[in-house]
Amino acid sequence: MKKKTLGILVGVAVLIGAGAWHFTHKPAEGQGGGKSGANAMGQGPTTVNVVAPVRQDVPVLLQANGTVSPISTVDLHPQTTSTIAKVHVKEGQFVKEGELMFSLDARSEAANLDKAEAQVAKDRATLADLERQYKRSQELLNQKFIAQGAVDTLKSQVEGARATLEADIAAARAQKVSQSYTVIRAPMAGRVGAINVYPGSLVQLSTSLAVITQLNPINVAFTLPESSLAALLDAQRAGKVAVQVFQNNSSQPIDGQLSFIDNTVDPVAGVIRVKAQFDNRDTRLWPGQYVNTKLTVQTLKDALVVPQNAIITNTRGTFVYTVAPDNTAAVVNVQRLHAFGTQAAVTGLKGDEKIIVEGKQNLRPGGKIRIADAAGAKHTGKGQQQKGKAE
Repeated sequence: MKKKTLGILVGVAVLIGAGAWHFTHKPAEGQGGGKSGANAMGQGPTTVNVVAPVRQDVPVLLQANGTVSPISTVDLHPQTTSTIAKVHVKEGQFVKEGELMFSLDARSEAANLDKAEAQVAKDRATLADLERQYKRSQELLNQKFIAQGAVDTLKSQVEGARATLEADIAAARAQKVSQSYTVIRAPMAGRVGAINVYPGSLVQLSTSLAVITQLNPINVAFTLPESSLAALLDAQRAGKVAVQVFQNNSSQPIDGQLSFIDNTVDPVAGVIRVKAQFDNRDTRLWPGQYVNTKLTVQTLKDALVVPQNAIITNTRGTFVYTVAPDNTAAVVNVQRLHAFGTQAAVTGLKGDEKIIVEGKQNLRPGGKIRIADAAGAKHTGKGQQQKGKAE
């Protein structure tokens, strides 16, 4: 009984295996036959779009975000402790160099100056009297009415009086300097900021009266990557380097010139700090404002320009696909000189090639291609010919 059951189970297993083999191998054979047929027929050409490289002058631009900064800013402080007598300017006013801005209470300084000048006058009178006495003593000495010692004493007194006079003259000049501190004038031309004092305010050496900011000319400070330093220095050695800035939401450029390249590269950020100077008579640029900067470091003359989406970069290098005379894909190695927008200036091309821009993802070197525009034109020509025959 056990042997009979075992035989039945073995037979069922054989039948199941045969059925599984039949259903799995029969479609595979059909597929294999189809694939072999396709290979026998050959793969059709790949449809592509092409463009021709363009020769043009390409400016090499460096772009960065910059900050407007004044060339000079002065925070006015008094040089003496006093009270404000009068404020001669208003907030936001443009002042010229030397223009009167603040007057301090000068009564004490004026009195001290008068006292110093009176002392000088007294010293002059004393010196004149001693010089007359010294002169008479010399006459008396010649007549042998006085001794030589008396003449020497008068001579010493004259010299002492002359030294006292010179010291008091210096003290008077010092008082004039102190009195000049009571009048505060603009040290440069610029715009006055907020005024922090009023007539009657007590001011000291640490009191900020106002800030004057020079607005014309004005600087724009920005940073460029370290890799641009060589081209930047070459451009500066060649002559003046033009710089353009654009304000936010404005397409109108403001023209200036490169004025400063820092003497060190920031080793942490890998950037170099530079400045450009701009004429700002119309005050379009304001200190602290953020702007976009464009700097032209060189111009690539008669460069070949191709679309960037035509350039392929992989482990084999950088290249483009071109159309060979036999309508196959050919690989041409190129070097990207400068990229701008959707275009790039390259070397390695002759200029008469047809560069493949669309459809290249399905290409292999030597693969058959069909130009989409040419195919469309051929199809259109056939349609018009058939239409003419029908008419």
